Amino acid sequence: MGSSINLALPAISKELSINAIVLGWVVTAYNLSAAMFLLPLGRIADIKGRERVFKAGMIIYALFSVASALAPTGATLIASRFLQGIGGAMIFGTSTAILTSSFPVQERGKALGINISAVYLGSSLGPVIGGVLTNAFGWRSIFAANGAISAVVIVLSLVQMKNVSTGQERAKFDLPGSLIYGLSLTLLMLGFSSLPSAHGAIFLLAGAAGIVSFGVIMNKTASPLLDLKVFKRNTVFVFSNLAALINYSATFAIGFLISLYLQFVKGFSPRHAGLILVVQPVIMTIFTSIAGRLSDSIEPRLLASAGMALTTVGLGIFIFLDASTPISFVIICLAFIGLGFALFSSPNTNATMSSVDKRHYGVASAMLGTMRLLGMMFSMGVIMMILSMIMGKTMITPEQYGVFMRSARIAFAVFTALCFAGIFASLARGNVRSSQGAPALNQALR
Repeated sequence: MGSSINLALPAISKELSINAIVLGWVVTAYNLSAAMFLLPLGRIADIKGRERVFKAGMIIYALFSVASALAPTGATLIASRFLQGIGGAMIFGTSTAILTSSFPVQERGKALGINISAVYLGSSLGPVIGGVLTNAFGWRSIFAANGAISAVVIVLSLVQMKNVSTGQERAKFDLPGSLIYGLSLTLLMLGFSSLPSAHGAIFLLAGAAGIVSFGVIMNKTASPLLDLKVFKRNTVFVFSNLAALINYSATFAIGFLISLYLQFVKGFSPRHAGLILVVQPVIMTIFTSIAGRLSDSIEPRLLASAGMALTTVGLGIFIFLDASTPISFVIICLAFIGLGFALFSSPNTNATMSSVDKRHYGVASAMLGTMRLLGMMFSMGVIMMILSMIMGKTMITPEQYGVFMRSARIAFAVFTALCFAGIFASLARGNVRSSQGAPALNQALR
């Protein structure tokens, strides 16, 4: 879904007559919703049982995939994507925790590597299948196909997934903290997309104030949504999550920008653009499982930092993109970024999950997923802010191609600088194996 939707954006824009900023919300609404609900639903999964939340999430995700396929207007599509994101939060807030609790420490990197490779295989198939479906049946067929595939997963999970976790029925759920957290993220994202207007700045300040208030409340709550002790004393957990946030912030909008570039500026069909965009996820699929296995024997921070450095190189080359750039140039950049992401992702996930005690797997998994989604939101927020400031609320027409390219180059410069800073955040986490395999959180809480 994540990679195929980028191929459908020009078709959605034309059929529903929406501008580039509103088009960004078709992507962002899902990520915002998933980010808002990931931590609360991860906590609920720890309390009620992870497999229950996973199965319910699959059902919600499938229903609103179909609703998105039937959406008659841009507003309806964005609303359906937001509700689809709740299902996504229930899935991704539990899946890593389920895997982590199902494998011993010495096999965890391999298992997570296989899982992340499967995600990237989906990302690899997405541009190709999305391009073919959009060409043959229109953009709505992508959502319909996604709903059908989700229905198969629902059946498999009902039959095969049993007794994964029993939950902690006596634990309490932090509703006030969840509401403040969700509202703060919404205000931040609305602020990004509304800049440089005055109300955009007000939204940003209100969202930032909400995040600060959330932190204060978490320190005073008996059963907090997020136990800040993890942050205070567990440097591996803190910097692994920070590295994930930076990495996704710097890379997520690549598919959005390059898809628009290939279809609008270069004039390629969705199918042709998909065949080019598939380079990055194919490289990620091939090398992610290898990196996951390596992270069981090589210190994860070294692999992840090397991956961040390669990603920085790929993003830096994209700064020189223009209308006359040869396609081979684009493919090389995507390959660099794909290899860098592969070396970063599974070792970083292994480091994060290995740094906490088993009873915190649900929240740790949700926290890592939240960093991913916040990064995606921030990445799209940067794009929408730049488009708003340079292009304004206009359709992407041939007269606007030059302005669009200038916006894209500025965005890639921002992402390159961000990713470069991420190398140092990744290195700063310290070694996971300094305690001979004992989770760092156990030592921190003693």
